[in-house]
Amino acid sequence: MANSITRHIPNSVTCLNLFSGCIAAVMAFEAEYEMAMLFIVLSAVFDFFDGFLARSLHAYSKIGKELDSLADDVSFGVAPSLIIFSLFKEMHYPSFLICLEDYIPYLAFTISVFSALRLAKFNVDERQTSSFIGLPVPANALFWGSLVVGAHSFLISDSFNAIYLFALVVIFSYLLVSEIPMFSLKFKNLSWKDNKVSFIFLLVCIPLLIFLGIAGFAAVIVWYILLSVITGKKK
Repeated sequence: MANSITRHIPNSVTCLNLFSGCIAAVMAFEAEYEMAMLFIVLSAVFDFFDGFLARSLHAYSKIGKELDSLADDVSFGVAPSLIIFSLFKEMHYPSFLICLEDYIPYLAFTISVFSALRLAKFNVDERQTSSFIGLPVPANALFWGSLVVGAHSFLISDSFNAIYLFALVVIFSYLLVSEIPMFSLKFKNLSWKDNKVSFIFLLVCIPLLIFLGIAGFAAVIVWYILLSVITGKKK
C-alpha cells in the first residue's frame, strides 16, 4: 500500500506543475505579466521537485516521463508564448507592418512549437544525462517572463521594438533545438575544480540580479547561454 502511494507522489507534483502552468497561461493571456511570471517560477519549482522525488523514491515510470513533458510544454512553452502574444498585441508597429498587426502576435507561438520539439528531442537523446544539448525549456520561459515584466515599458515604447522582439523569438526558437552544449547546475560536490563553470556562473548572476532586478533574470539566461558556448568551445 505504501509503495503504491509513494510511486504516485512524483506524478502528483508534475500535475501541480501543469496546473500552475495553466494559470500562468491564463494570466499571460490577460496581460497580467507579473502573475504569469510568478506561476511560471512556481511551475519550475514543481518541475525540479518531481524529478528530485522520482530519484529519491525510485519512482520512475513511463507515464511520469510523458506527463512531465506535457506539463513542461504548457508551463514553459505555451505560457511564455502567451506572454509574448499579449505583448505583441500591446505594441505599436512601423508603418510598413501596420497591415500585419493583427497577424504578427500569432508568431509568438513559434516558441510553443519549438519547446515541444525540444522536449521530444530531450526524451530520446541519451547524451543529455549530466548536461544539456540546446536551451532547456524552463530557462527559455524564465527569459521571456522576466524580460517582459522587467522591461515592459521600454518594449512598448518604440514601434521598431516589435521587429527586435520577433528576432528574439527566432533566436530562442533556434537555441531550443540547437546542438549547442549547455552545462547543468547539478553539484556532485562543492569542489571548485569539479564545478568551476557553475561557480563562475553563479558569481556573475549575483550582481546582475542586484542591479537589474526582475530583468536581471533575463540577463542571467543570456549569461548562461554565453558561458555555455564559451566553455563548449574549449572542450
